[in-house]
Order: sequence, then C-alpha cells, then structure tokens
Amino acid sequence: MSEPEKMSEVLIKNMKKVYDNKVTAVHDFNLHIQDKEFIVLVGPSGCGKSTSLRMVAGLEDISGGELYIDGKLVNDIAAKDRDIAMVFQNYALYPHMSVAENMAFALKLKKTPKDEIDRKVREVAEILDITQYLERKPKALSGGQRQRVAIGRAMVRDPKVFLMDEPLSNLDAKLRNQMRAEIIKLRKRINTTFMYVTHDQTEAMTLGDRIVIMKDGYVNQIGTPQDLFDRPVNLFVAGFIGMPVMNFFDNCKLELKDGKYYANIKGVPFLLSDFQQKALKENNQQPCEIICGVRPQHIRIDEGDLKGEIEVSEMLGSEVDLHVNCEGDDVVMVLQTADLDMDVSAGKTVNFTTQPRLIQLFDKESGNNLLWYDAESVAANSPKSRTYAF
Repeated sequence: MSEPEKMSEVLIKNMKKVYDNKVTAVHDFNLHIQDKEFIVLVGPSGCGKSTSLRMVAGLEDISGGELYIDGKLVNDIAAKDRDIAMVFQNYALYPHMSVAENMAFALKLKKTPKDEIDRKVREVAEILDITQYLERKPKALSGGQRQRVAIGRAMVRDPKVFLMDEPLSNLDAKLRNQMRAEIIKLRKRINTTFMYVTHDQTEAMTLGDRIVIMKDGYVNQIGTPQDLFDRPVNLFVAGFIGMPVMNFFDNCKLELKDGKYYANIKGVPFLLSDFQQKALKENNQQPCEIICGVRPQHIRIDEGDLKGEIEVSEMLGSEVDLHVNCEGDDVVMVLQTADLDMDVSAGKTVNFTTQPRLIQLFDKESGNNLLWYDAESVAANSPKSRTYAF
C-alpha cells in the first residue's frame, strides 16, 4: 500500500487443460488482461472458467500454451511465487485463528516484521470495515463478514493480481448485492488487476471492465458488458447475457427485395436499418432462414402487427413483465409501469412490435450472428477455432 506501485499485466496464450483421462476442460484460451483491468469469466457450470482461474493461480498445471505475468513466463513457477492472491468460494479461513491472525498468516510465513504486519492488517481492516472484528474467530462472523476477512487476507499481501473464484455464491441474495457493491468500491481503492469467476451474469455485467464468456471449455466472446448485450456473436451469448433472457423467434426469414434486406417475423416484414443493410451487403449475405432475437426491454406494445395473448403478468413495482403467447412462442416483454395506460392482465390480446435496428439475426444452422460474427477468423460450425475479432 505504501510500497512502490506494481504493474500487473497478464497475458494468456493458447492455454489449455487436459486431464489424465484425456478430457479437455479448457481449449485454446487466449486473453490479454491490461494493468488494473477487472476481467470476469462467466459461463454455466462445467464451462472451464474455474479451471482457467486455477491455472493462472498455479493450482492446476497448464497442459499447453503460455502464461505471462508482467512479461515473465510463469508456467513452471509455483503458486506461492507468482505474486497473486486468491479468494475462494468457501472463504478458507482457519477456524482456530482470530480475524487478525488469519489476515496476517501469509505475511508471517514470509517473515515480514511484526510492526509491518500489524500496520498492514489494520489498514486493510479499516478499508473493509472489519476493524471491530479483528479479535473474533470466524465462527462468530456472518457470511458477509467472513468473506471480507478472506478478501482482507489477500489484500495484505499486496499482490500483483487478485483472483476470485465465485466469492459471493454462498451468500443470500440481499447480501450478495451488498457485497457486489463493496467489491466495486474496493476495486477503486486498491486499484489492481482482478480476475473474477462467476456463473451469475448480473455479477459479471456490474463488475467487469470486460467479460469472457465460456461454454464447454471454449471462449465464445470477449467484450465490454455493453458489447455483449448489444452485439452477441452467437445464440449462446445472446441467451446468456441479459435478464430476462432474449426472445428468440424461430422460422424467420431474411428476405431481399429491391436491394433491401427485411427480417420476416411470423409473416411481418421489418425493413432493417442502414447499419444492418451495410453489414449484410458487405458479407454478401443471401436470403435464408434465420432466428431473430429481440430483448424483452426492446418490445413496444399496443402498436405493430405482431399479436399474442397475455398468459402471465408479473407486477414488479416499477415494471411489469409480460409473458405473451405469440403463435406458440413465449414472448417476454419488460414494460415500465409509469408509461402503461392499458389493461395487461392475463387473457388480454395485445399487439406489439420492436425497432428493426434492435433485431439480432442468427444463422439457423450455425447459430452465429449474421451482423457481428467474424466469418473470416472463425471456421463455421467448428468450435476448435472460436477466435473472434473486435
């Protein structure tokens, strides 16, 4: 904290993990983490995100590829010598030690002078607002307080890189929200590089400067939260990011009439916007069957030619979520109650529409986004070359 500022850049090249049973958990992982950047790895269970983090930490051997921290190859360097600190899901506190002793433990192993240990522990405890708990044992603390202690134990080491593996997953919903806000404030105060793993896309969207979305051991897309929301490269990313999830309309068509592209959803043609026209023309896109994606927040009701019956109406205070049956498809709509001047109870029939520029267009066979998928750098339908250009 009072020591010279550290640089903490991480470069991962073609990293992979193959277990003894020949199962590949992580394929060809590439990522350049800038100094003081907050990177979040997110994806469903078993996607390889925690394994990737553990390889960076040195807790798992790297089967292939290279890992650099500040330009130094660390593949064969022991975890304790990588100048990283990891916060685990289960806190991993020593139950027989006080909070202060838990936080000081790693510094004692390094034979740090006692007065320096005391100073660092008290500085960090003040930042995390746990000074009043320093003499308590972990069993006397709540889950949120224990997690602060675990974070504090990592902070006193002043590491180059913070690694966090689902640190909030053991907390209840209210406490998770509070701790998420605490981590955002903490990041501003300690200003170092973070690599954070979660399966919760809300955590990913609120914490990350950039997000790495993984599935089945492959990186599907890397980008800012807004990039992923606005420009998902495939159906998986589009359906994973955003709450409620994106609506997908099957059996749609991309049509070309008089040199203009239209997205035909359930017989209703939408003339696509100028930037969509340009992207499709540059790719020489031919008319084809597509899947159209529309986010629930981007639907307007009481206008347009699409029609359906309200099956469920969820009043959530400032907004109402509607589930509308549109020719067999469940279409979810998020509406602001302040702007609502019509009856949206179950059983009512509503017309709805969206702005054409907000429609995402996915290839029916590959699932790739016809607007944002970089066809030149990705072999169609081949997960082994999931590399994207931005």
